[in-house]
Amino acid sequence: MLAAGFSLAVLAACQADQDAPRLDGAASSGTRAAKRLLLVTHSGGFIHASVATAEEVLKQIGPAHGFEVTCWRFTGDPESKVKDKSGRERSALEVYAERFRGSTRLPVEREHCGRINKQTLKNFDVVLFFTTGNPVTKEELNDLREWVRAGGALAGTHCATDTLYTESVYGDLIGAYFRGHPPGLQKIRIRVEDPKHPAAAAFTDGEEFQDEMYVFRDQPFSRDRLHIILSIDPASFNPGKNLTRADNDYAISWCRREGQGRVFYTSFGHDPKVWKDPRFQKHLLGGLQWAVGLLPGDDTPSSKLKR
Repeated sequence: MLAAGFSLAVLAACQADQDAPRLDGAASSGTRAAKRLLLVTHSGGFIHASVATAEEVLKQIGPAHGFEVTCWRFTGDPESKVKDKSGRERSALEVYAERFRGSTRLPVEREHCGRINKQTLKNFDVVLFFTTGNPVTKEELNDLREWVRAGGALAGTHCATDTLYTESVYGDLIGAYFRGHPPGLQKIRIRVEDPKHPAAAAFTDGEEFQDEMYVFRDQPFSRDRLHIILSIDPASFNPGKNLTRADNDYAISWCRREGQGRVFYTSFGHDPKVWKDPRFQKHLLGGLQWAVGLLPGDDTPSSKLKR
């Protein structure tokens, strides 16, 4: 009876993998053990309407491309006591959940909670931040950095650079800090700076793409530290007078090494429609697959490459 039940479970798992959507040109999981992906969407600042879409999409496409996906929306201590706007003392999870539902109507249940520290990181191969505010404490951030240096993978999408401004360790790790964005969505032309990188396979040079476009602070962003994969053709972009960079360097996506680990970032992901776009899905999957070592790709800092 046990054997029969086990066989049915294996059959169901195989069928689920067969049914999971695969993207043309993206590497499939094959027979390899799945890499464990943790999506963190803790929103301490602006709450993006695309949070639920991000979770849904990764749950859909992850299994067919080598990822077992876990989603955390709250990374604080659920039982800690904080005061709400009225001054009433309540649990941190209650206050966070109420605020989170305010604009997105998304629930934040206990199963969406988790702490990022040296113990929990043992359960994952890659952590993907889609965050604002301060999703980790200083001690937890140090745990995250040491985990990456020992061979873990950190990835970020969109507002992951709008996170942990007071902790330079994080800025150095993710590669840049958000400075601002022009109003609304802009359609720009993409410069594919490394067409051989798996995160670039979704796009052709000069291809148009629409989303909220980020401009990054001068520091710690640097081509001396980052391997730029995609950037904005400045001739197609209007950042506005207050956000114009003197060097006209508007990066979109990059990767870098941190010790034995890898870091990947893309600024795309604001608009829920972007998460449904197969090009973005392939772009993100390529970056994640590179980050966990499933696909090869260059990570030489761009300033050191011969043009």
